[in-house]
Amino acid sequence: MVGVVSRPGCYEKLNILSTDAQYDLACACGGGQDEHRRRGREGKWIYPVTLPNGGKSVLFKTLISNVCSSDCSYCPLRQGRDIRRCSLKPQETAEVFMDYFRKGKVFGLFLSSGVTRTPDSAMQQLTDTAAILRKRYDYRGYIHLKIIPGASDSAVGQAVSLASAVSLNIETPGAGHLARLSRKKDYMRDIVAPMKLISKLTAKGARYSRVKQTTQFIVGAAGETDAEIVRYAGRLYDGLKLARVYFSAYQRGLGESSLPGEQETDQGPADVFKREHRLYQVDFLMRKYGFSASEIVFDAKGGLSATTDPKQMWANMHSERFPVDINKASRDELLRVPGLGLVTVEEILSKRRDGRLRSIDDIGKVGVRLSKASRYVTF
Repeated sequence: MVGVVSRPGCYEKLNILSTDAQYDLACACGGGQDEHRRRGREGKWIYPVTLPNGGKSVLFKTLISNVCSSDCSYCPLRQGRDIRRCSLKPQETAEVFMDYFRKGKVFGLFLSSGVTRTPDSAMQQLTDTAAILRKRYDYRGYIHLKIIPGASDSAVGQAVSLASAVSLNIETPGAGHLARLSRKKDYMRDIVAPMKLISKLTAKGARYSRVKQTTQFIVGAAGETDAEIVRYAGRLYDGLKLARVYFSAYQRGLGESSLPGEQETDQGPADVFKREHRLYQVDFLMRKYGFSASEIVFDAKGGLSATTDPKQMWANMHSERFPVDINKASRDELLRVPGLGLVTVEEILSKRRDGRLRSIDDIGKVGVRLSKASRYVTF
């Protein structure tokens, strides 16, 4: 028996749907307390983002419907679950968002949906909402639209034409792992093919090159290894030129009992979130520090170290590269030093132009990170 909300009001539906949007946990992992998702005063989930000028703002995030015909075993909103189901109309969603936006409470919109009837019917609700905002309200701000797996080429194209960013969750590193979580989805047809189309539509020089494409892995549900995720993410960056890859730690108890990932590991909740954190660290190394997926160090089971960050693991495996001369090393060489971040490396390069650095104290206040770096550099 599936619970259905009978004639709920717009804000009652929004309360249900914005709460259910919490299960899409991409961006929930941050380096500081102000970078994590949080609940707003009205009970809605809002997500911090960093603006181009370095300031902070928040996204308004909701589902347009939690009705879903899909069978993803990790998802608490999957078909057959006894939960309160409801949907917002495109006009309702647009009106509520514009009210938040005009009051300065949010910076932009992140809109997703369950698979209502068919992928294209769900996509129609998403794109209709975006079209109302763009055309009726003349809204030119940020809109992130989720692409529903299995959506047609025309539905994907319509979403890309209206959005600032789009994302289709890749979920697992390969078809074999997805088959362990869903009997309905075809990995190549429903996920990989639309992602390739988005990549083509948003490529450099293409009509929609301004639109960013991201994706998300569900970590820990299918029994995949860290090595499989990292190597697949590397191929997504290299082959499809994605703007970001996100990682969402599967939380036990939200999906079906005895998922493959739960059967094959005895990790507790803290271990799962530590794993998510390590994957984000690797992702940062690949996007910002010049590392390739093939350089990341894994244990014999394909896992990242739970005790040592991936940059230091690489350094420990390449002792022949250290120490580096702080006064002569290139930017790329400095970025490989454990404890030196992007900002610190730029400061080193700047200070070197004014004279020779003679000790770690010349770089800045010596804390945990610079103390670590001191073991890998010479003056």
